[in-house]
Amino acid sequence: MPVEEFMAGWISGALGLVLGHPFDTVKVRLQTQTSYRGIMDCMVKIYRHESLLGFFKGMSFPIASIPVVNSVLFGVYSNTLLALTATSHQERRAQPPSYTHVFIAGCTGGVLQSYCLAPFDLIKVRLQNQTESRVQPGSPRPRYQGPVHCVATIFREEGPRGLFRGAWALMLRDTPTLGIYFVTYEGLCRQYTPDGQTPSSATVLVAGGFAGIASWVTATPLDVIKSRMQMDGLGRRAYQGLLDCMVSSFRQEGLGVFFRGLTINSARAFPVNAVTFLSYEYFLHSRG
Repeated sequence: MPVEEFMAGWISGALGLVLGHPFDTVKVRLQTQTSYRGIMDCMVKIYRHESLLGFFKGMSFPIASIPVVNSVLFGVYSNTLLALTATSHQERRAQPPSYTHVFIAGCTGGVLQSYCLAPFDLIKVRLQNQTESRVQPGSPRPRYQGPVHCVATIFREEGPRGLFRGAWALMLRDTPTLGIYFVTYEGLCRQYTPDGQTPSSATVLVAGGFAGIASWVTATPLDVIKSRMQMDGLGRRAYQGLLDCMVSSFRQEGLGVFFRGLTINSARAFPVNAVTFLSYEYFLHSRG
């Protein structure tokens, strides 16, 4: 099993995380809280109340974990394609796999990524939702003092299963979405690259960016449910499960609730995934 695919995924995941985390914080707040009138209102309130550091809440834990999870996604994707087509990454431009194989490989990577990601994503969302001020003296201390304290508190108050709250929604979000993600990327690369040649950096950037947007357009409804279920462990339980969360959210806030955060997701998705794929392809090309 080629380890280069995992290493390339690790590096691209780290770069994408640093670029996209502030957008992700705004997205999570919009999905789980009702005190914001929109993206700009959310950004202004975070900056005024919590300073610039407020946009980076919950980042210390993902910076260590997300690159590893991303390496699982890209590594499993590429090695699944290797098993299905018997072609390496370098050979796939001359012998491109079918879109069915690309979709299957992407879904396989999505399943395994979601399994690895669930506890890390839960901690990130809990920390991002802490709105205590960093700039006002005398402000109350946040519930969680950091990622390790957050893990310990959840484990003590909600048990081991608490760390996997929202995991089903995460898996349902990522499995088909990542199939669409890789199909979109491969399709755009093939469309704008002569047969048998390696796509240019500009093509990789554009294909990666639009692949990110396509995946988030399909992922956002379940992303909203996932975030709400992850926050549901605090205090009194509001939802009995994934379906109850969907029905309750729809009844209380209408159909639009399932697309909350879509605009910020799309704005974040293009640069993050453009950089992710460019660094991934560059690393593999330099190794080849």
